[in-house]
Amino acid sequence: MANISIDTHCHTLLQNQFQNIFDEEFITEICRSGHLKKFTAENTLMNIGDEMKYFPLILEGSLKILTEDNDGRELLLYYLEAGDTCVITLALDQSKKSRIRAIAEEFTQVLFIPVNKMDEWMVKHKHWRYFVMKTYSHRLNEMLGAIDTLAFHNMDDRLLKYLRDKAMKTGNNEIHNTHAQIANDLHSSRVVISRIMAKLEIDGQIKYGRNKIELLKF
Repeated sequence: MANISIDTHCHTLLQNQFQNIFDEEFITEICRSGHLKKFTAENTLMNIGDEMKYFPLILEGSLKILTEDNDGRELLLYYLEAGDTCVITLALDQSKKSRIRAIAEEFTQVLFIPVNKMDEWMVKHKHWRYFVMKTYSHRLNEMLGAIDTLAFHNMDDRLLKYLRDKAMKTGNNEIHNTHAQIANDLHSSRVVISRIMAKLEIDGQIKYGRNKIELLKF
């Protein structure tokens, strides 16, 4: 059987993220199975209502995953970074519609893999099974933490956690979001977010200017 060429750039990105998890043969199989796509900041990768034909492996950059309530208001669920996949897409098959929106936070490269590979790899590769189960566990804990924050913390705490999470995901203590964007992510209003920002700056937690927030304390 003739050798099938692989995308060396894709293969290198996969090795960088997964060489300690998957063996070389499986990394090559993943590369051959998927389609690598590049996105700039604020590009939408997946939208609510899209058919779930692929699941993503994030090879570079980061995404935010949101959903909507019945009134069309967005709610931030969690962030994904390089080496992650989205558990919500793993849990669905191609006959289902997406209930999430995925938006690039920065320049991001994503390998889209057909959903039918999920069942095949769960049977064939024990390290893939371990990766998927670990991903489910991690995201469940994140979502429980988000529910806890919504239920038991005031908006000041929620905003500070939001800024810290973004800084940790990007590795940069400067967050380039408008108050309106943050308010949308936190199900609040721009006026409320602006008021809390001013308070956090007085407290020495942040320093902010036009479309830029510098987190001074982690």
